[in-house]
Amino acid sequence: MEIGIDKIGFYTPHLYVDMNKLAVERNVEPEKFTIGIGQEKMAIAPLTQDPVTLAANAALDILDEEDKEKIDFVLFGTESGIDQSKSAAVYVHRLLGLNPQARAVEVKQACYGATAAIQMAKGHIALNPESKVLVLGSDIARYGLNTGGEATQGAGAVAMVVSADPSIMVLEGPSAYLTADVMDFWRPVYSDEAFVDGKFSNEQYIAFFSSAWEQYKSKTGQGLADFEAFSFHLPYTKMGKKALRAVLDEGTEEDSERLLANHQIGAVYNRNVGNIYTASLYLSLLSLLEQSEDLQDGSRIGLFSYGSGAVGELFAGRLQPGYREHLNVARHSELFATRKEVTVSEYEEIFQETLPTDGSSLDLDIDQDPAKICLSGIEGHSRQYVNKASNIEAEKISARAER
Repeated sequence: MEIGIDKIGFYTPHLYVDMNKLAVERNVEPEKFTIGIGQEKMAIAPLTQDPVTLAANAALDILDEEDKEKIDFVLFGTESGIDQSKSAAVYVHRLLGLNPQARAVEVKQACYGATAAIQMAKGHIALNPESKVLVLGSDIARYGLNTGGEATQGAGAVAMVVSADPSIMVLEGPSAYLTADVMDFWRPVYSDEAFVDGKFSNEQYIAFFSSAWEQYKSKTGQGLADFEAFSFHLPYTKMGKKALRAVLDEGTEEDSERLLANHQIGAVYNRNVGNIYTASLYLSLLSLLEQSEDLQDGSRIGLFSYGSGAVGELFAGRLQPGYREHLNVARHSELFATRKEVTVSEYEEIFQETLPTDGSSLDLDIDQDPAKICLSGIEGHSRQYVNKASNIEAEKISARAER
């Protein structure tokens, strides 16, 4: 039985800041941001969007009624969760109207969480072939204003339906994975902003990829020539390129040209969204699938997942016949095209807006947010979520009943 990605979608907030303008405001050469780390735009989450709403919006456009009935497991990878006890998956399960006979849990290990969820989903489908699993990666990356990590912030989510006989990509085995206790990036429970040793984290990322690649070759007997492309976790787009270059001398010039060209294509969406932690690898994969004109059915794509602290995994997927027909290119193009640029001062103001932490109630103006699912406020220590699409449909049904 083949198991893999049957559907994939993403969502990012409607606001962004231009990295050239941020660089000028920070007295930094713009090329340091646009070329040095490879970022063009950074998504900004208004207060009406949090990891729950981002994930729910990402899933909303790809699920049909059959999916909602067959999904019996929701796995939510995040490192910016909203509750120390209740999983973000439970909120999404309700907002999407999924079958109540389902499991819903949150998975945490820095940016690796969604990959762990995918591997768990494969095991579940192997035991329950008729089931479907909803895997979510959703995060808001925050390092603080005027910090070294500010340029690698972002916000967004990717949603994937994992099933048997998938329409987009079969996930192959085996994987290569490793764990080491390192302090390259972390966020204590008392802080809403992350701490990072940037240079050390870069070194660990490359070392983990190199080690996983050696392990993967040993397990599979495959080399660079067997891959059409590699998708990477991209805290910033230049990071994946650095890791890829560490192994390119093993292949031919043709291998190098192909893999580097496809890496650039796979970084397009990430360049315009920023770092979204658990979802970054899968946003890169989505960018590759939707932006490449040369990928063929049957192509093997390598996927490298890295979660600081640290866990890394290298695995592969094989594109299914007709996979392009199952992508949501038009919707994602519209999502990018309708975003609104904010000034640096507006970005700073939005960044400093925070939800109350003392139990106070709060009402938010969701009319200014075009997203279908929003955070509308806080009441009784509980976040209040609204699915505008469901409310509109309910109002139409009520109006028809009155007539």
